[in-house]
Amino acid sequence: MNCKALIVGCSSHVLTPAEQALFKAEKPWGFILFRRNVDTPEQVHRLADSFRECVGRADAPVLIDQEGGRVQRLGPPHWPKYPPGRAYGALRSNDPLLRREIARLGARLMAHDLQALGITVDCVPVLDVPAPGAHDVIGDRAYAADPQTIAVLGRAAAEGLIAGGVLPVIKHIPGHGRAGADSHLALPVVDTDRATLSATDFAPFRHLADMPLAMTAHVVYAAIDSKHPATTSRKVMRDVIRGEIGYDGLVMSDDLSMKALAGDFESRARAALKAGCDVVLHCNGDMAEMLPIFTAAPELKGQARRRAEAALRRIAHLPEPFDPVEGRARLEAALAMSA
Repeated sequence: MNCKALIVGCSSHVLTPAEQALFKAEKPWGFILFRRNVDTPEQVHRLADSFRECVGRADAPVLIDQEGGRVQRLGPPHWPKYPPGRAYGALRSNDPLLRREIARLGARLMAHDLQALGITVDCVPVLDVPAPGAHDVIGDRAYAADPQTIAVLGRAAAEGLIAGGVLPVIKHIPGHGRAGADSHLALPVVDTDRATLSATDFAPFRHLADMPLAMTAHVVYAAIDSKHPATTSRKVMRDVIRGEIGYDGLVMSDDLSMKALAGDFESRARAALKAGCDVVLHCNGDMAEMLPIFTAAPELKGQARRRAEAALRRIAHLPEPFDPVEGRARLEAALAMSA
């Protein structure tokens, strides 16, 4: 696997000649799609195929954020709407296993949609624990307000994706739920003490530490590292993500173009990689931003390569047998019961 430790986006529905030339020459590990890249199922599949042709790897991961609710890159008229994570936690039932079953089913249905397009990674589940007074950038994307329910439903969603041949990404490690700002727009600083963070924010990530992929939070945890957000903090990576949480899967940065991060794009990428991210993520398809990140990104090798290869092996199987028509009817019936 000859590739760079980088996941990139593109500008539109097809790769431009400049994007094709760059991807052929530099061979990023993965590719991420946003709404600007989506038109029809046939077009999305062609775009995913064209990226893989450029990098010369049939199993090169193609990612998307398909959570449901506010964060859903694929939607009507070609794809169904899905509920936000909170809808699964809010299901009313006397059966304590129903929420878990329906969360898995929702993710399994999404995996069915994505597999048909050649998309092999979904940036789900959101394991952030929302806190009173925090910014609503997480809000109803969280499955519940307590760590235990979030862990149970997050695992159900992750398992539903894997069963359908799609890799999950646990996010935003080690927790974005207390952030008082949207990290797309500003740098959040969390002043909560370490013991409280450990008992709440970090807990769902500990329960899902066996998952193959994780995405960092652009959040400063002052009790651990008062100067750097998790993405660029060696201390958070070493002591919390790899240490306390015990995560040994592949860690990708959140989007380097977000305003929570400071400095030019080459320095952002170098800081994230130096802190311990295995790969860096750049989403907006802006060539001027991408070029210095390609300069900073090394070849994917060593532990990072081992983790990347291990992740891809998790979906090196045929999806489990599944009837999407029956599954969608069950999902809609369960959600209607709680409407």
